[in-house]
Amino acid sequence: MGWKHQVRLALEHVGLYVQRQSNNPTSNLLGLKTLGIRSVLDVGAHAGQFARFARKSFPGATLYCFEPLPAPFARLSAWARSARDVHPLNLALGDHEHSAKMFVHTEHSYSSSLLKTTDLSSQLFPMTAAQHETTITVKRLDDVVPALTPPLRGPTLIKLDVQGFEGRVIRGGQETFKQAQACIAEISLDTLYEQQSTFKEIFDALYALGFEYAGNFDQIYAADGHVIYLDAVFRGPNSRRA
Repeated sequence: MGWKHQVRLALEHVGLYVQRQSNNPTSNLLGLKTLGIRSVLDVGAHAGQFARFARKSFPGATLYCFEPLPAPFARLSAWARSARDVHPLNLALGDHEHSAKMFVHTEHSYSSSLLKTTDLSSQLFPMTAAQHETTITVKRLDDVVPALTPPLRGPTLIKLDVQGFEGRVIRGGQETFKQAQACIAEISLDTLYEQQSTFKEIFDALYALGFEYAGNFDQIYAADGHVIYLDAVFRGPNSRRA
């Protein structure tokens, strides 16, 4: 038994686990960095948290950031003005164009949604209890993409963080998804929103478009250890390994 193995066993005995940086999902994005991503569609961008991460992970890519809420959009736009190739769009995406009421979580706007929260959501995340409504614009991804300036170029990554609205975004963007190389989707396993998309619904919708599930980029746990929600990675048909 080598000394490295002995050290690893000793650390695991006290609850510590060693992982190579190259095997860390936050470092390699489960292989997505090898795809030569040139365009990122950040759907549910909020103030640009993922966009900043994508800027570092895919430095040559153009970012299109969709955020419907005025306050985080203003912060997103301020950052975009100082960043390169970042284009904010003040709208939400769904399966048809319309004006809609969005439930804004006053103390935690990250989790705001077009869907009502459940009692379980308030129990797990008390900061979502305070809410108010605002009217926002919803469009289809397939209607928006042809008008993007500059146009999409090269391999594309789609990131979904839309609080239960994932299935509707996919239905409204099937042609765009078919052309994409990868998708990262935040998926709730607990029912946090009424009529939210389930893992199976999202998996089936993406599978029908040629995607395959490739693992979890990250996941959030409850106090009892079960997974509340996760960031699932899917690879498109144009990104398959031989």
